[in-house]
Amino acid sequence: MQCTNELTHYTGIMIKVDKLNFSYGSKPCLENISLSLEEGRIYGLLGENGVGKTTLLTLLCGLKKPNEGTISSDGDDPYRRNPSLLQDQYYLPDEVAPVNDNAARWAASAGRFWPKYSHDKFLQAMAIFETDPGQKMNAMSAGQLKKTYISFALACNVKHLFLDEPTNGLDIPSKAQFRKAIMSFTREDGIIVISTHQVKDLENIIDPIVILDKRDVLLNASMQEITGKLYFDYGTTLNPASLYSEQLPGGFIQVYPNTTGAESKVNVEALFNTVHKHKELIKGMFSHE
Repeated sequence: MQCTNELTHYTGIMIKVDKLNFSYGSKPCLENISLSLEEGRIYGLLGENGVGKTTLLTLLCGLKKPNEGTISSDGDDPYRRNPSLLQDQYYLPDEVAPVNDNAARWAASAGRFWPKYSHDKFLQAMAIFETDPGQKMNAMSAGQLKKTYISFALACNVKHLFLDEPTNGLDIPSKAQFRKAIMSFTREDGIIVISTHQVKDLENIIDPIVILDKRDVLLNASMQEITGKLYFDYGTTLNPASLYSEQLPGGFIQVYPNTTGAESKVNVEALFNTVHKHKELIKGMFSHE
């Protein structure tokens, strides 16, 4: 899988969420969420703390059951846990457990549950992360352990890959290695959904952007769609039409409607703040997409 401006996208919708509701007991978590995810994309799933990003990922992979609404994944209900679907998806939680085994032996054993698992790819990904596959996992640092699990997730060669805060706990060089590994070892016909707060770590590889609220999907749009409707200005003069602005050394980053068709580079943090400041306006701007 390559960055979306270079990737030839497939047209089929592989995952469709329709009027999803989920609660923990009497406490609502997600309400009336509808969302379509298309193959050949790396989705960045953004949202404020507590809006249900992790819950949505676990619903998408069938670990939780919706209270109302439906999820269709390749035409199947993920909560049914059909082996044909399970063998083509992988969910990596934010927190991962140490194992009393060396990484290579553990990966080779666990990989038997995913028919397309490639141990060579696991070793190649571990090499990108500069992590020793012969090391015992319960002797690894938190960052080394996270990189081992990411390497395994990529080596499973699944069509649907769900990653929850994968760059948490990684140092700066490891975040660059993560981007390289994602671009090297993911399938061009698949869907990757990455839930993250670390948008600067990933803004060069995630496209489209999904911004989630508890009661709505505020945005689900590609970078091309976003820059077609919003202009990201890095100048020194404030525009009175700005929807959001933030002072930076030497100027401003500001976001305002793109009325001229000019090209600009998306700043994901500024986009997120714009969406949350003008939820209904942004939903209206992108409602036909």
